[in-house]
Amino acid sequence: MSAPSISELPRRLRAALVMAGFTYDGVAEVLGPVAQAALARNETTPGLRRTTGGWPLETLIRLFLLQAPVELAAAQRALPGLVDQLVAEGFLERAVGEVAALLDVRPYAADDQHLWVASDLTPGLDGGASRVGPDHVLGISSASTSLAQLTIRDPVERSLDLGTGCGVQALHLAGHSATVVATDVNRRALWLARFNAALNEVPAAVDFREGSFFEPVAGERFDLIATNPPFVISPATDERLVYRDSGLPGDRVVEDIVRGAPDHLADGGWCQVLANWVIARGVPWDERLAGWVPEGTDAYVVQREVVDPAAYVELWLKDAGLHGSVDYLVRYDTWLSWFEEQRIEAVGFGWINLHRTGSSGRELLEWPYDVEQPIAPAIRDWARAAATPVDLDARLIARTDVRQETLGPPGAEDPETVLLRQQRGFRRARRADTVEAALVGACDGELTVGQILDAIAQLLGLDPAGTRERYLPVARELVAEGFLTAR
Repeated sequence: MSAPSISELPRRLRAALVMAGFTYDGVAEVLGPVAQAALARNETTPGLRRTTGGWPLETLIRLFLLQAPVELAAAQRALPGLVDQLVAEGFLERAVGEVAALLDVRPYAADDQHLWVASDLTPGLDGGASRVGPDHVLGISSASTSLAQLTIRDPVERSLDLGTGCGVQALHLAGHSATVVATDVNRRALWLARFNAALNEVPAAVDFREGSFFEPVAGERFDLIATNPPFVISPATDERLVYRDSGLPGDRVVEDIVRGAPDHLADGGWCQVLANWVIARGVPWDERLAGWVPEGTDAYVVQREVVDPAAYVELWLKDAGLHGSVDYLVRYDTWLSWFEEQRIEAVGFGWINLHRTGSSGRELLEWPYDVEQPIAPAIRDWARAAATPVDLDARLIARTDVRQETLGPPGAEDPETVLLRQQRGFRRARRADTVEAALVGACDGELTVGQILDAIAQLLGLDPAGTRERYLPVARELVAEGFLTAR
């Protein structure tokens, strides 16, 4: 039998992966929670101990995930008729009696589908030195899954994966977009992204284009843009890793995307960005980011984490495989010195959501707390709430997941504190007084806000006009924060 052509390889490889049960759930079952958690920490020994049977699923786990050589005969059983072609195409290398992986092929569970993603090998397994090259193509990461959970999944006509890398976001976008455009400056990344699209038989047409940022889509507009740009904040030097370093100083790349994205959004379109940003000494982070957003665009920004300069530099030097290298300390000191010169006191990490509406709303929230994932529905609801007018004639409904908690000493007639707590979305909690709690409890869409406040005032012996004046703004806050919704 002749070897499959390049065009056949993704289809034939997919069939072999399916036949072996090489899915996210299948791998998790074989590895078990201990070995799977160890692999997430880049440790392979527990996984190797769990995969000694030699059957196809174990072989694929050892070959692609644990990066261990496997016997040629075992590889041929797991990948029937494909080993020679995978060697020819640079996925595997063959030695006497053995086969080893040159690329990572990893199962991925997304949108109730079994997907697979090919990328460069994971660096630093078992603490080994593995300095990555400038055109390294990162695979599935916490950043890519975070962006996938952030991205709104409403059906759209045209979407853009800006800086596609190995194509993870394009795979997601293809599930709810008629057309997907995916761009990258890294030619190797585009090759792997095209392979992954074919491997996963994506339902939408994906147009892969080489070029920097918005250059390949000049003059075009999209209903949705999703991007995990090379946002690492570092001095602009000639030495950079394309998947994470833009070559621009500081957070300039994120600023440029925020300023430029609205020109590429259709009316009502969204741009959703996973990003880092500078927290400069003496400058509030939210004021600085709000100043980037053009008029006519709403911005919903969430700062999820703040990292000090030392921890930040350590993180990315280790990411580049430089921890323990001969010049590690020099690089560390040079980077920290640049942070000091730029008056950078910390780095923020989070989500930037831009919505082209014609208005210019700005909501920037610091929220390091646990949230429900995927968070995308809560982002969409946040925007809808901001656009909801609330007056005394509004009929509002309390969200079904809101619970009331009371705190106080046992046996007390009245609680000292009442908390309203969401069980879903951002899972916000809000301290409420008696009137506010009663307002939320009475909002079932039947009575207006004015009628409810009048009834509460009468029940508590309060002045009706004063109660309306004081608590109508509170009702607006409750809508904006998602405790109440319009009927």
